[in-house]
Amino acid sequence: DAAIAKRLAFQQNLRGVTNRIHSALDVDEIMLEVSEAICVLFAAERLTIYKVGSDGKALESRVKTGMHGFRALRLPISTQSVAGFVALTGSTVNVTDVYDQNELQAYHPDLRFLVEVDKRTGFRTREMLVAAIRDARTLACLGVVQLINNRMGGPFDALAAEGVELLAETLAVAFQHRESAHVMRNKYDGLVMQGDIAAADLDYATRVARDREEHIESVLSAEYGVTASAIGQSLSRYFGVPYEPFGRDRIRPMDLLKHLKRDFVEAEQWVPIEDSEEGLVVLCLDPEHVRSSRIVNNIFPHHRPVYRVTTYKEFESTVERFFTDTDSGLMNLEEPGVEVEDLDDVSAAADNELVKLVNKIILDAYHQGASDIHVEPYPGKAKTEIRFRKDGTLVPYMEVPASYRNPLVARIKIMCDLDISEKRKPQDGKIKFKKFGPADIELRVATIPSSGGMEDVVMRILAGGDPLPIHKLGLSAPNLQRLTAAVSKPYGLFFVCGPTGSGKTTTLHSVLGHLNTPQTKIWTAEDPVEITQKGLRQVQVNRKAGMDFATVMKAFLRADPDIIMVGEMRDQETTRIGIEASLTGHLVFATLHTNSAPESITRLLDMGMDPFNFADALLGILAQRLAKRLCSACKQAYEPDDVEVEALLREYCAELMATRGFVNEPEAAVQALRQELLATYGQDGRYTLYRKVGCDTCGGTGYKGRVGLHELLIASDRIQQQIQEGQRVAQLLATCLEEGMRTLKMDGIEKVLQGITDMPQVHAVCIK
Repeated sequence: DAAIAKRLAFQQNLRGVTNRIHSALDVDEIMLEVSEAICVLFAAERLTIYKVGSDGKALESRVKTGMHGFRALRLPISTQSVAGFVALTGSTVNVTDVYDQNELQAYHPDLRFLVEVDKRTGFRTREMLVAAIRDARTLACLGVVQLINNRMGGPFDALAAEGVELLAETLAVAFQHRESAHVMRNKYDGLVMQGDIAAADLDYATRVARDREEHIESVLSAEYGVTASAIGQSLSRYFGVPYEPFGRDRIRPMDLLKHLKRDFVEAEQWVPIEDSEEGLVVLCLDPEHVRSSRIVNNIFPHHRPVYRVTTYKEFESTVERFFTDTDSGLMNLEEPGVEVEDLDDVSAAADNELVKLVNKIILDAYHQGASDIHVEPYPGKAKTEIRFRKDGTLVPYMEVPASYRNPLVARIKIMCDLDISEKRKPQDGKIKFKKFGPADIELRVATIPSSGGMEDVVMRILAGGDPLPIHKLGLSAPNLQRLTAAVSKPYGLFFVCGPTGSGKTTTLHSVLGHLNTPQTKIWTAEDPVEITQKGLRQVQVNRKAGMDFATVMKAFLRADPDIIMVGEMRDQETTRIGIEASLTGHLVFATLHTNSAPESITRLLDMGMDPFNFADALLGILAQRLAKRLCSACKQAYEPDDVEVEALLREYCAELMATRGFVNEPEAAVQALRQELLATYGQDGRYTLYRKVGCDTCGGTGYKGRVGLHELLIASDRIQQQIQEGQRVAQLLATCLEEGMRTLKMDGIEKVLQGITDMPQVHAVCIK
């Protein structure tokens, strides 16, 4: 019948196309000579064939720009384009309308079409049939074939979808055959194989470089935009050794460079960059020549060399990095044949190079907004890892050669006046960085002995400068109003609770900043003093000297205070003194390590507090968490479907179900809440939410900065009565919710509806 005849004709024409593909010399010729036949076969308006780029992170297509020239179009392998998604997942996509976001989300929630391309060209993309070109054995993605707009109208049919996968298989064989059959004439011929430049352009660039007496890599970069990474991959393919890019933060291997002069390195075109577990890593321009000369073995007879190739410019940059300002460095401290670790730790730590390294680590952490610096050494020749905690998450920063391990820790100890000879016990100290570098930073330092005779170091960057204004804490408008009313009382007890690192101290100092006037005497007891304010009298707790929180608070009560702030109430005596102070006319603030505001009440009563005195003293409790904030530079708006909105509403209402309004008339209460949220956070009857994307601003994570989630309990008459009666947490929570409190999760969901964060972050910090 007609369907069978159509299938047979299609398969016959497809065989003709595959034969022409196999006879083509390269991808450029396929695009030039066979693309029209492919478009006719599939009734498509346009065809694009992408190859995976040399860096493995992007797709590249070829556009002819002249007699022999081509321009490469790059597309990230990600869910931000249809072709990128196909390369990422290996799936085949058949879309009726790429502008229909619901149709794209059926494949992946983050999938979108790059409408910017249509806007730039004036072409309207509708249908799209896209398949991955994959290695049949390893299933690794080699590229993507993309058919655009069905000339017959409507989506591409099942026969076309089947055919495009057969076409992709043919292209995969062609790609691999070209690569294996292509013999590299020189070390830059891999650029043609990688699709970075046409063969004719490479020949022309070679002639231009010869005529101008320039290095060919300079011509390739300036005239054709070929990247250093692409050149490095070509060199790696030719020499059969890994490509090593220039490392701006690479540490000078001073114990290796002591054997070498700059003139010698520049003439021989090789330099050792580190002594690793793999061997002595040698960076060079021609590994074959250096290996055959055996000069590395003669200079470093006790090392096993392993070779890395790099580009001409990157080699020059590495030499400049290694041999600049070394006249007064570690090289002058060493005797021939002495390893760096064998040197006296004090002398090594005082070295100019090491000083620069430690200063750079601290300054980079400060400028990147990190809260902590983790120095993690490993035994043997393993590198020391340095990680930063940014927005609550540890991220890798740098790896330091093993030879710097002991001097690095010694240098940090010297900066905070610790005993560098004591390596078996933990030590604590503080660095006032202004004495050592160009920034006014304070760091709290902890050293901890770890396995293998190592010492870990963790440095907390203490918050400096003025406290945040109270209106910038991220409190919702109702919470801000209720908080300022509560802390404006002349006496009473107010707590901020949450786990370590949830911003409790920052919040308390913002509240104190709000109350700090010339007419008010404020004493604080902190461990340590992280934020300083003019007008506050701040005391550092020192348990070794007998200055614990309870002792300091007793002293405060004899010093005519109006307001007292205690860093933490962790024992019965401190809590008792705080309650007594609040009942005798003082306003007392403190922090607690508890999960929620109602739970804090039972925790304090469990310490043995008198419930009547405690209820009379209590003003309120603020529980808080820090959730990652969506990056404002790249977050992507979308309209959630009814299912997602319903799920959000169900989570929001979960704890309200125990309150009287919901128990008595649940449907009416839910509908009223739905309308309230829609009126507050919606527009035209719909919500707009945001999802993370990732960009250079946020380091590809999709998040930058953090926002507070808050749960504010105000001690009303009903709450005070329930405290005195010893009511359970569930009953306290229900009463608080009836009186207007919003839980941490509810506040988080409201910030999701405002586009500040997303639900994965709310779930991450609001686990019950």
